[in-house]
Amino acid sequence: MTQLAPVSPDTASKVALPDAQTVTEVRHYTDRLFSFRCTRPASLRFRSGEFVMIGLMGDNGKPLLRAYSIASPSWDDELEFYSIKVQDGPLTSKLQHIAVGDQIILRPKPVGTLVHDALLPGKRLYFFSTGTGFAPFASLLRDPQTFEDYDEVIVTHTCRDVAELKYGAELIESIRSDEMLAELIGAENLGKLRYYPTTTREQSPKMGRITTLIESGELFSDLGVPPLSPETDRAMVCGSLAFNIDLKALLEKAGLREGANSEPAEFVVEKAFVGDGV
Repeated sequence: MTQLAPVSPDTASKVALPDAQTVTEVRHYTDRLFSFRCTRPASLRFRSGEFVMIGLMGDNGKPLLRAYSIASPSWDDELEFYSIKVQDGPLTSKLQHIAVGDQIILRPKPVGTLVHDALLPGKRLYFFSTGTGFAPFASLLRDPQTFEDYDEVIVTHTCRDVAELKYGAELIESIRSDEMLAELIGAENLGKLRYYPTTTREQSPKMGRITTLIESGELFSDLGVPPLSPETDRAMVCGSLAFNIDLKALLEKAGLREGANSEPAEFVVEKAFVGDGV
């Protein structure tokens, strides 16, 4: 069960961090996954789907920073992040223990390729993610532009166990119950938003790696949509390095081209994903 972290002891005596922001909420989903929210610098402007550098002070007294996708949409008053826990990871071994009232370092210079500007107009948008690679899509899914630009938005999320899907499943449910977004999306069964979670280890309603389900055509038959086409389909990819490489190959095989902010095309891949070893 998701638990709200308790408020930490008085933090006034702690050494002030550079570019500091204050943690406002922490939720632990499994022994490997957690999310947290923090204050947002008044001057920070970003496009939904971008990432920033966040971190803590290292043991050597220098900032220890990693790239993290902003999981909250661009209109949110706070910033949300979704993170893996690595027990011996230089950053997350410490970051996983943060509590409400603590401070983190946040460098307010957002960048990234998982943005609408990097894609050409299309009919159907796919979000392909594994694990905490769901984070940038948590931002984009709460941005009205996503549903204004496309007739259909298909979200795939692949994890090892059912519990690891909880963050994404709760977010999808909150979007469908949001008055403003629900109006853009339409009816749950016939609306624009389609959610396709899969697991690779624990038994669930849908098993298998999304790459396998694409290659076999099972993904498309399950959803009742045609195979990938550069004429109609656009895609964003965020997951492990191996996953990104495999998905890129499948998209290119289908005739889609990789885009960028400077040259929009049919798909984009996040190259700064925080994965194992952080």
